[in-house]
Amino acid sequence: MPEWFQQLFQADGLSQLIAQGGVWLIAAIVFAETGLLVGFFLPGDSLLFLAGSLCALNPFDGTKPPPLPLWPTGIALVVAAVLGNTVNYWLGKWSGDRIWSRPDGRLIKRRYLEEAHAFYERWGGLSLVLTRFIPIARTFTPFVAGAARMSFARYTLWNIAGALVWVASLLAAGYWLGRIPFVQKHIETIILGIVAISVAPVAVGVAIRWWRGRGQEAGKPAPEQAS
Repeated sequence: MPEWFQQLFQADGLSQLIAQGGVWLIAAIVFAETGLLVGFFLPGDSLLFLAGSLCALNPFDGTKPPPLPLWPTGIALVVAAVLGNTVNYWLGKWSGDRIWSRPDGRLIKRRYLEEAHAFYERWGGLSLVLTRFIPIARTFTPFVAGAARMSFARYTLWNIAGALVWVASLLAAGYWLGRIPFVQKHIETIILGIVAISVAPVAVGVAIRWWRGRGQEAGKPAPEQAS
């Protein structure tokens, strides 16, 4: 497994990557997660929180990685999130139903699209804000909205609102908590907790679906045996 891939899911590794690439690298990862279907595995939530905590560092402490500028970082990440979702929308609109009929690949599974579609059908435009906080769903819901031919003007309003809420809330949480010594000392554990909380809704949904499927299988009559 490439070293950079492992670094994406470790606080120290993310810090090293950010030290090398700065705001541009963070924006590129956010764009890839929200704009490209194959980017669903990227750690957007933990990355935004860590970026906020790095914005809270004192520039005169000589810390590594160096602190990030708060406002330029926030603006860059909002723009990346909006552009990513916009690209994803047009991918969904252009591909239409073709990708739905394709067999599962190594990365993109049909169930990801089905779960995102169910969420979109239930919440409509609001799903573009809500799924910003749900891994995998935030990657596939914009694609589903495009495939469903949602009005681009209406989509753009929800897209911008979702990007602002998602980036601002996690960046602010990281910035505020990152100034607390206890948080600075246990940043890796806190990031793992953020990842767990983010994945929890998806895990609960999968567990419920599995339980219901098991119940349906149990309720089926046993096949008759030949006498």
